[in-house]
Amino acid sequence: MGIINEDFLLKNKTAKVLYHEFAENMPIIDYHCHLSPEMIANDYVFRNAYDLFLSSDHYKWRQMRTMGVDEEYITGSAGDYDKWLSFAKIMPYLIGNPLYHWTALELKRYFGIDKPLDGTSAKEIWDSVNEKLKGEGFSARALIKKSNVSVICTTDNPYDDLKFHKTLNGFETKVLPAFRPDINGEIKSDITERMDYFHACGCRLSDHSVDSFSDDVIDKLVFLGKEYAKRGWVMQLHIGALRNNNTKMFEKTGADTGFDSVSDFPTAEPLSRLLDELEKNDALPKTVLYYLNPKDNYVIGTMLGNFQKGPCKGKIQFGSAWWFNDNKDGMEQHLKTLANLGALGTFIGMLTDSRSFVSYTRHEYFRRILCNLIGTWVEENEYPNDMNMLEKIIKGICYNNAKEYFNF
Repeated sequence: MGIINEDFLLKNKTAKVLYHEFAENMPIIDYHCHLSPEMIANDYVFRNAYDLFLSSDHYKWRQMRTMGVDEEYITGSAGDYDKWLSFAKIMPYLIGNPLYHWTALELKRYFGIDKPLDGTSAKEIWDSVNEKLKGEGFSARALIKKSNVSVICTTDNPYDDLKFHKTLNGFETKVLPAFRPDINGEIKSDITERMDYFHACGCRLSDHSVDSFSDDVIDKLVFLGKEYAKRGWVMQLHIGALRNNNTKMFEKTGADTGFDSVSDFPTAEPLSRLLDELEKNDALPKTVLYYLNPKDNYVIGTMLGNFQKGPCKGKIQFGSAWWFNDNKDGMEQHLKTLANLGALGTFIGMLTDSRSFVSYTRHEYFRRILCNLIGTWVEENEYPNDMNMLEKIIKGICYNNAKEYFNF
């Protein structure tokens, strides 16, 4: 038997009530991900378990390297089953790593497999998953539907023609673009025209990878932020990644293959300068701040309060625990920071930030951690056992706050 049972991660009575009655069946708004619009538009059919679980997941590739797996069995020329087997063999060693929980949830929720993945079970699970992938209900769109996703926001180059988004108007899940210009490169003169084009295609969010707060980057963000405010868009800033550290492997495998880490550059003063410059011009859009280095949780947690402004509830958001913080400890630290310094009840909740169509179980993982934390506070008499208010808070964080905030 596996570890995923009805009350996984729920350690007290109140936590179980909060999760099963309020959180479990709420829809999902995945407002930041890296899913392929082309795969959704074409309703991609996965050829096997490797294709679905491993083919684009650099979280898993990174740990395979840690366990000494040769690159041939990660991004190289080895066969799909050999890569799957290599991953399965390392799984028992990932105790405490969120990958262990994520993989168990993915196998259980989508395929009903309740057996730990390891070298012994690899072939049986491979055969079982592959057999089910041949049937109905496991294509890209079917997995989205099964996951109860109401809105997906992909991450798109400003010069994408968005042709795949346009073909998805009839799909019951809204699939909307998000505008992601490269602020480290040149901002072209027609950038506002591209914003208008994206807006007409349903875009309501921008996204930026902020790897440093140089004066040039701040100037570009001020210009872009003013344009977003005009259109009522939300600006997302993903701050603090140190990318492509291994030059040799970057040249061999490219970007986003597992060679990035946490950066350590100054944030408080330049971030304040950026937000203040926009606010001085009455041009600060709704903004979501994600930070990769947890040492700066309190920098972000206190910065929010400087620029909150009605009538918008939680106008400046502390984005969910991102990337290397996307684990049990990281989520709890993020939630506690937000609760200590701001209003947790305004939080817009979880996202996948993933390229995998089975990563929606990360929302379940987050919701269980959220309910356990709040349930503990209630049971330790730090918050009243007011189920009407608790329902409002839990459902808000899981879905309703994001729905109101983004106004898709």
